[in-house]
Amino acid sequence: MCAHILVAEDDPLQAELIRRLLLQEGHTPVVVADGRAAIDEARSHRPDLVVLDLMLPAVDGLGVCRVLRQDGEIPVLMLTARSAEDDILLGLELGADDYMTKPYSPRELLARIRTVLRRTLRPTDDPPVLRAGGITVDPARHEVTCDGTPVACTPGEFAILHAMTAEPERVFSRRQLLHHTRGLDRASTERAIDVHIMNLRKKIEADPRRPVRLLTVFGVGYKLTGQPS
Repeated sequence: MCAHILVAEDDPLQAELIRRLLLQEGHTPVVVADGRAAIDEARSHRPDLVVLDLMLPAVDGLGVCRVLRQDGEIPVLMLTARSAEDDILLGLELGADDYMTKPYSPRELLARIRTVLRRTLRPTDDPPVLRAGGITVDPARHEVTCDGTPVACTPGEFAILHAMTAEPERVFSRRQLLHHTRGLDRASTERAIDVHIMNLRKKIEADPRRPVRLLTVFGVGYKLTGQPS
């Protein structure tokens, strides 16, 4: 069961751990570091589940949960260092579907996520269509469009665009992108990512030599801009 999961966590180490766990489960995670960004992301893309830390800057997790409940029925799993019974009861009263305290077992977290998703997602639900920078990726149909025009992609190119549209503006290293394509081509090297990027630019950029969508971050890797060109 693949799902679009929003992770609201301001601790970078915790956020990266959860993101990797979700990717290993086949989910599409999007990570934000404050409550205001969580509200904006949830309203824009309607995730299947929100993994929500309570101690967030800008708007705390309880405030985020209140807004999400006013806006609709997005499932919420609260994940926090607050372990007092009053905090747990308040979170559940605000409409959280589940509540875990830190430190936690990664296996238990994934089990709790699976349980919430089984309750809230229909088995026939398709994975979400992703959009960023004028690019649309439809995983269920294995289709990509650029400004509405179909783009033919190899499996490796599709895997890269799928990862990057899930997290626009995030800078991916070559090794990280290789992780997304390795299951398709186990003989790949990091140099192969440069070739994929070059070929993708020919397909989605008006001038591949002066890209405005798929950008190089020198010394680090690549990112897909979240704004239409």
